[in-house]
Amino acid sequence: MDYHELFPSYDPSWHDNVRRRFASAFIGGEFDHIPVDPMMGGFATVQCGYGVRDFYERPELGVECLAYIYQLYDLLPVTHWIPSLPWLNDLGVEIRTMEHIAPVPKAPIVSEPEDVDTLRVPDVEEIKKGWAYRHLTRAYGHTIEHLKKFVLPITYGIELIGGAAELCGAENYIMWTMVEKEAAHKLKDIYRETAVNGSEAIASTYCSAMITTGAALANSDIFPDEAIEEFAAPNLRKFLDESFRRGAGPQIFYHFCGNHETSYKVYKKHMMLSPFTILQVGYKGRDPFPSGLLKDEFGKLVTIMGSVDTKLFVVPDPKAVYEQSKQQLLEGRDSPRGYVLGTACEIPPYSFPGNLLAMNRAVEDHGSFGQW
Repeated sequence: MDYHELFPSYDPSWHDNVRRRFASAFIGGEFDHIPVDPMMGGFATVQCGYGVRDFYERPELGVECLAYIYQLYDLLPVTHWIPSLPWLNDLGVEIRTMEHIAPVPKAPIVSEPEDVDTLRVPDVEEIKKGWAYRHLTRAYGHTIEHLKKFVLPITYGIELIGGAAELCGAENYIMWTMVEKEAAHKLKDIYRETAVNGSEAIASTYCSAMITTGAALANSDIFPDEAIEEFAAPNLRKFLDESFRRGAGPQIFYHFCGNHETSYKVYKKHMMLSPFTILQVGYKGRDPFPSGLLKDEFGKLVTIMGSVDTKLFVVPDPKAVYEQSKQQLLEGRDSPRGYVLGTACEIPPYSFPGNLLAMNRAVEDHGSFGQW
């Protein structure tokens, strides 16, 4: 089926407007208002009458729904089709698609530390035959053919420590970082090197690839800062450095998911930057990471993205979304290298539309240039 036939064509004048808006966050200048990015996945297909599973199994449909819903909510000029924990399948992990959530690994493939030595990093040509690459290129190929102005090839190292942990199971991996460190380091290296080969595969196909990365499992709730320093932060920098050397970039999106109350300071020491970098930290403790602190710590280095609590989007209370969006905007909107307002993680697929409208209303009321 040609999913493009299901949707009316997008409005070029709308796209030109939103492209200028989003670019202003990087290149400076003041356009109409602060950009909004709710990090959308299955929400887009649900809004168009399909299911969450359809987003991941049918990437062509996924990008069409993204482009259409972006226009509905006046959001982004590019489609971000996101696979779930890419590159694991290339290492032998079976991925199971789900009806109402993103795909999940079926089971670990390593049970004992000595089993780690049986794993082998797939090369670039093997990556190109795997699940993640084939689905990503389906998404990008469809976008290039039908939604040309929305094209932005992306490579993913979304969750480097979490990806390593999926190979043996999260509980095992957390324990191994304390009592089987050699095995834990080997697993993180194997997953990172696989993700780097994924970066090369995407970049060599499309001549560039925005790098989406960050940390979720390696956060302040799970690991002490000393473990972040040993396992996660240098590993993240190494992934970026090696990916850049293989042709990926120049754009970087850092998404630090979960509670990074103290770990953000460790990651900051190891950050790799480009002129086109967005950085987001989800939470500080149980609350969304304050945009004021994000501005103070990172505002002179990168474009920052403020967080609105994703839990609010499944509660029938648009005013709560509006007020939290307003608070974050007032704290971060004058960040020296630009500001974007987003959700703390991917917007839940079954979020109430009125809540996303409330987020947009807050930006129109408190993120319009010339009003501060």
